[in-house]
Amino acid sequence: MHKISISEHNVRKNLEAGSEDSNIEDLAKSINEQGLLNPITVVKRKATYELIAGQRRFLACQLLGWEAIPALIRSDVNDIDAKVISLIENVHRSDLHPLDKGRAYKEIYQVYGTYSRVSKVTGVSIPTVKRYMLLLNLAPSIQDLLTTSDGPAGICTLSLLAKLFPDFEDQEYVLERISGFKQQVQEEILKRSGGDINEIDLLVNQALGGCFNVFICQGLKYCPNIPDECRDEVIQLIGKYKSTITSSSEVTSVTGGSNDG
Repeated sequence: MHKISISEHNVRKNLEAGSEDSNIEDLAKSINEQGLLNPITVVKRKATYELIAGQRRFLACQLLGWEAIPALIRSDVNDIDAKVISLIENVHRSDLHPLDKGRAYKEIYQVYGTYSRVSKVTGVSIPTVKRYMLLLNLAPSIQDLLTTSDGPAGICTLSLLAKLFPDFEDQEYVLERISGFKQQVQEEILKRSGGDINEIDLLVNQALGGCFNVFICQGLKYCPNIPDECRDEVIQLIGKYKSTITSSSEVTSVTGGSNDG
């Protein structure tokens, strides 16, 4: 254990992320009772080893006073390879902070130069890579609010905010104005604004009036939320743009007016 140091290429920087449900002390108790189920990953550097994946497990075992720990040893790994290995192990973990993911994707992008290459080496879709990188363009005050509990929907909203409103003060104002709405409505306000700060107040007022209500219908022909006089038109519109709508399970999201029409 004393020969292992935490690599600067380890993508996990925020150790508090994910501690809402389990902290390192809790993890240490689990390892003490169940053993270490997944070994850490290290890179051999002459007489020492750099840890690139499994930082929380390593620290938990240190807390238990372990002198040795099971590890996968990688050799002949360059800096970017170490970053990719660390990211791949951590990227699908819900306890990795969103900003740590964003920074890791950005570093890999800076090496490979294309989103498609980043997607290929990490196994993550291009839109997801872009969303997490956009979080790095958020105002520091908003970044401080990010947690692992935000989930994909929250990340989508905030990445869209960063994309449409590059000015930090605008971001803070817009987020304050839309924070009381459901995430689907927040995204609809952002999209309809087109990045124009002057449109936000009007759109917020429209949302308060129910203009952006979102209904989930199991089959359009029998959806009670669509007025009879509008149903045929809605079906035609969705048929026209069916290439952009996922309808394999016949579950369709319909954005429309209030319940009375």
